[in-house]
Amino acid sequence: MIEHLHQGVICLSGPTAAGKTALAMKLADELPVELISVDSALVYRGMDIGTAKPTAEELERYPHHLIDIRDPADAYSAADFRADALALVSDIRGRGKIPLFVGGTMLYLRGLLAGLSSLPKADAKARERIQQDADEHGWTFVHNQLAAIDPVSAERIHPNDPQRIMRALEVYRVSGQSMTEHTQTQNPGLSIPSWQIAVAPADRKVLHDRIERRFAQMIAQGFEQEVRGLMERGDLHRDLPAIRAVGYRQMWQYLEGELSHSDMIDRGVIATRQLAKRQITWLRSWPGLHWIDPMLGDTTDKMFAALEAAPLPPEAWLNNEK
Repeated sequence: MIEHLHQGVICLSGPTAAGKTALAMKLADELPVELISVDSALVYRGMDIGTAKPTAEELERYPHHLIDIRDPADAYSAADFRADALALVSDIRGRGKIPLFVGGTMLYLRGLLAGLSSLPKADAKARERIQQDADEHGWTFVHNQLAAIDPVSAERIHPNDPQRIMRALEVYRVSGQSMTEHTQTQNPGLSIPSWQIAVAPADRKVLHDRIERRFAQMIAQGFEQEVRGLMERGDLHRDLPAIRAVGYRQMWQYLEGELSHSDMIDRGVIATRQLAKRQITWLRSWPGLHWIDPMLGDTTDKMFAALEAAPLPPEAWLNNEK
């Protein structure tokens, strides 16, 4: 079985709190893999509790590429991830190992697999103006602004998805071209096959309960103190990509006195559930995906069964649009 896995890469995705990291670690005990994190929050140093980052002991035993590679003051984009991931795939395969991508930032993973348009880099001033509009008028107002200049993207992006609304509007304001126009020419996707596997409980209530329990555990582990430490640096603010991460934004608002402690918890849990819903929506359009329900039987056995199947050829992404 192992030999045919050297043809390509393994991708283990799924919604937050589904158990992706634990399963990846189990696979690392059985296969000659190197783990590559696909998580837009785990890239940041000093953001450990609120991101459910693997512990220092786990990272020592199961090293992950692309964890703790950025300061929270710095941006990290899908284009950055694509460049880093392509280099890692080459290096890992050159060492005779199998790249195993694990994480839930679907934009990053899809950009690697299907290709990524040459979009302009993030612009702090443009984002600040968009955030001000959202704060004053709401995200529906901002979504309507996007619809006026890029109806195709507005149709594709849900009005309750502020991160993608902001990025699409930012692209237009920075470059003068819409996101749709930019995507007409893009960098190619990964040129080797992949095994696409997602772990998620079929019962949505199970996932919601997991999310609620994990958020409570983060609070107990000192999440508030972690965010206080970030605030005390003095060079961070809540409109930075790092601080907009689910949970961090709500805790930041609580520490600034905008939310009560109970409201912070409620909003943090709701935001995490919304993230999980968006991740599942992404995956429903994913080609060649093998779903694994962690509540039904041995997930490791199911993972190996999925890896026995033929991999997904790279051309499968050519006509797959998100």
